[in-house]
Order: sequence, then C-alpha cells, then structure tokens
Amino acid sequence: MVTKSIQFCLFALVAVSTGCVSTDPIAYQGIASSKQLSVNTQDKDGKIPLIYSHGTVDFSAYSAIIVEPVEIYRNRDNQFGSITEKDKVELASYMQRSFEGRLRPKYALTKIPGPGTLRLKLELTGAKTNAVVISTVAKLMPMGLAVNGLQAARGKEGTLSGSINYSVEVYDSASNNLLLAYVSKQYPSALDVGASLGPLGASKVGIDKGADALLSKLQLKLPIAAR
Repeated sequence: MVTKSIQFCLFALVAVSTGCVSTDPIAYQGIASSKQLSVNTQDKDGKIPLIYSHGTVDFSAYSAIIVEPVEIYRNRDNQFGSITEKDKVELASYMQRSFEGRLRPKYALTKIPGPGTLRLKLELTGAKTNAVVISTVAKLMPMGLAVNGLQAARGKEGTLSGSINYSVEVYDSASNNLLLAYVSKQYPSALDVGASLGPLGASKVGIDKGADALLSKLQLKLPIAAR
C-alpha cells in the first residue's frame, strides 16, 4: 500500500515534470498578423506576451462586430500536444459561444461589413487538459493547496491544470485595416477547484477569461495595456 508520504512525492514529481512542458504563446507563423506582433512590454503575467496595435483607435466609434467562425490552427507550430480532434472542435465551439456572449451586450452582432463595424478573427492555437482527478486532489491536499496558493498569489497556473492558447485579430471591417492583434494564454485561478473538474474544465474557464480580456481592451483607446 502506498503511504501518504510516497503519494506526496509522486505528486511532486508529476507536478515538476508537467511544469517543464512549455505552452507559452508564440508568434504562430500561420496567422496573418504573425510578422506584425512584437513583445508586449506591459505584459506582467505572461498571458499576452506578443501584441500589435495600430496607433490610437477609439473603439467607442464602433457599434457592431462580425465574429468570424473560430478556426482551429493547423500549422506545425500549434500547441495542442495530445489533444484529440473532438476536444479541439468542442473548445472551438465553446470559444465561439463565449466570445459572442461577452460581446453581445456592447455590440450588435452582424455578418455585414461596413462603417462602425469591427471584424474579429479568433484561432484556437493550443490547449492543455486537466489531469483528471489528480488536478482536483492537488488543490485539496495540504501540499497541493500550499503550492497552488502560491501560484494563485503570483497569477500563475495551477499544478496539473489545463489552459488555452489562441490568437486574436481585430479589423475595421470597412477598410480591412488590422487594429489590434495578440496571442494569449489563459487559465483559471490555481485555487479554482470547479475548473479542475473534467479534462476541458480549465480550458473553458480560460476561454471565458480571454473573452472578458478582449472586451476590456475594446473599451479602451490604443495603445492597449495587457491584461
């Protein structure tokens, strides 16, 4: 029978090995804005390390938005790891609903380009699933609670927890000028037990946080601070 001390050691080893796998966003070569992205010097938590902004744009001048169907990034520099095609499709569908839901109170959702209308292109570029069961246990056991408490205080990922990677490109739909682009990685609080349930729980919470972050940016004038 495995003792509690051995269980803790096994947990620590798994956490360390998982932490060694990097899923930090990169300038994905297959997205249109790849060469325009630059280091986001205002990024303090690593969630939006690369960004592009087109001078100063007053987004309050826009009242409608076209949300294109979320694409699944297929280039070799994707960060899906062992994520199944079924899970990719589920996450892309969830991203569509989440972003549209967050944007709908502020913008009229439309499919017709024109003055005062933005066009949003989203690409799901990577994801990491929760380690089912052990991800939840890691937030409840004393050792895991301590580690995740520290991670939460630093705004970092929880141990054995999932995340989401994606790109955002916002255009003026009339001129097709790129106004804002960035790549991002989002994840729930390291102490969010609910987000650890199910393999895609954390990824979906990350998507919701990403939708909130975009809405926040569209309420500002560029250049935009990271969130």
